[in-house]
Amino acid sequence: VIDSDEGEKRLAMRRSPGGQFNERTPQHPGLDVEALLMRSALEVGVPEPEVYHVLTLDDGLGEGFIMEWIEGEALGARIVKAAEFNEIRPRLAYECGKILAKIHSINLDATGLRDKLWEIPPDEFVAQTWERYQLLESPQPMIDYAASWLKAHVPTNYETRLVHNDFRNGNFMLLPDGISSVLDWEVAHIGDPMRDLGWICTNSWRFGRPDPVGGFGSYEDLFRGYEEQSGRRVDPEHVRFWEVFGSFWWAVGSLGMGEHYRSGPDKTVERPAIARRSSECQIDCANLLIPGD
Repeated sequence: VIDSDEGEKRLAMRRSPGGQFNERTPQHPGLDVEALLMRSALEVGVPEPEVYHVLTLDDGLGEGFIMEWIEGEALGARIVKAAEFNEIRPRLAYECGKILAKIHSINLDATGLRDKLWEIPPDEFVAQTWERYQLLESPQPMIDYAASWLKAHVPTNYETRLVHNDFRNGNFMLLPDGISSVLDWEVAHIGDPMRDLGWICTNSWRFGRPDPVGGFGSYEDLFRGYEEQSGRRVDPEHVRFWEVFGSFWWAVGSLGMGEHYRSGPDKTVERPAIARRSSECQIDCANLLIPGD
């Protein structure tokens, strides 16, 4: 908390674990780039905290940044169930569509983000996930089947834009009157923007509710918000590809959590607890790809 001309102001510090300055890679560009992403999003109207300062070596605090404190609920299960959000939930899918369109409008060159983020086309994203799965040496027939379908249906007609890559229920903060902040920019990349629309529709992020968009809304409302803000039409089949990919990707990711537990470095009970969800994601793939009840 600091004193300012506007009175007392609460701040938040985002810092790397242990306060280390980590090695930069295209897939993990660092917290300074995450701060740049948040600043760039705020400039185009995405709800974000203001970033006041990006830490340097001279600050002696490690890698990170200092930002405005934002209030809001981030637990997905509460967002789909809590009575305090009853009024906003019917409008939330539409608002998510508008926010995603704003994120995808960020100018990669003017912001300098093009030189700081990795670019991955859809076919490479599928291949990379498939290779990661094979290294786990844990054959899962439904993952094999989903990978085969994805390879045969890779989108080729898409615009290359900034992709948040983890925009979903549980990764934004919500107040009774709307979204107060978009969180978790650390896996942003340059690629097919429909990845973001498919990810928020992935069944894992519905928290037990039937509504396809985050457990709170419809495809139609999500697409309408996106189209009105962007001026571009959404192809539902294009989004469906990324919805299938979302369950495939998280099935592999969850399986990897089990390997983390078996071989280290993380032996916490959280790893196998998440690993068991791979079977749920495989069921989601079956429901999306195999006709019938």
